[in-house]
Amino acid sequence: MPNKPSFSENISCGGQGSLPERLKKRSQLLQTLRAFFYARAVIEVDTPMLSQAGVPDVHLHSLFTDVRVPGETDRQRYYLHTSPEYPMKRLLCEGSGDIFYLGKVFRDGDLSPRHQVEFTMLEWYRIGFSMFDLMDEVVELIQAVLPEEWSVERLSYKQAFQRYAGIDDIGSATAQECMDCLNKHGVPEIVGVDEDDKALWEQLVLTEVIEAQLGQGAISVLYHYPARDAALAQISEEDPTVAERFEVFVNGMELANGYHELADAELYRQRFEASLAQRKGMALPSIPLDERLLQTLEDLPLPDCSGVALGVDRLFALQQGYEDIRQGIAFGLKDA
Repeated sequence: MPNKPSFSENISCGGQGSLPERLKKRSQLLQTLRAFFYARAVIEVDTPMLSQAGVPDVHLHSLFTDVRVPGETDRQRYYLHTSPEYPMKRLLCEGSGDIFYLGKVFRDGDLSPRHQVEFTMLEWYRIGFSMFDLMDEVVELIQAVLPEEWSVERLSYKQAFQRYAGIDDIGSATAQECMDCLNKHGVPEIVGVDEDDKALWEQLVLTEVIEAQLGQGAISVLYHYPARDAALAQISEEDPTVAERFEVFVNGMELANGYHELADAELYRQRFEASLAQRKGMALPSIPLDERLLQTLEDLPLPDCSGVALGVDRLFALQQGYEDIRQGIAFGLKDA
């Protein structure tokens, strides 16, 4: 029988540097990230990885396990968190002040050069920060860990379609204009999409045409996504068609996703229930809502704040020049 590859062979496959060098560099990155927040009096918090509630977002798929809980006849279902967002918001409501989390999260079904099922996330919340304040801080953090300073490009969602897709006003553009754009940029024919589904064709232009061009030799910050894509971001008071949401890209890869956080407890419930309805329409399993979060938001309103989640494995790969985030972690899913 052939010998199994050693741990050091696994981690060094296709990459740069020895195992000890990589472990040391990753440790230094984590130290730098923590120091960034300690210097700003942002405190680190530890949140549960298991919860009786899940995330209803149709784009996120939770892992779960059935736990034997003393006093309960049947095993109880618990979900592994896809993000520490919900417990962190409960802490914010309780008066925690500025906080950050640096640790593992889990998302089922993702395994590629940019995805692992288990990965490291950095998430933080800043009281009194606008979306633009937080955008600046995210850029500052990324610049703090990159080996050289990068230029920064800030543009709205609408401007991105103008600059990179040649669509002057995506808000009034038709589904056909989006299809023409995909054809013009050589995107292979996409089947199974309703010809009149403007929102989906627009999303395809964003992912297939625009995102690959973002952050080429720069840090690109894309903001003011359509209100329909608000997730848990506030809707802009100045323009109700857009959400106070942003994403950060480098080398065509999304690094971070942030919001000026929604605070209204009733709107949280409405958006959660709308996501559950979407899940049902897509034949996805129903997810129990986080009633503890909803009750906390009702009893102790969330302070005005902005929050963001950043992929640490992607940031490390960018810093070190790795083509696959697997090159920068000790054990991938298939090595565990």
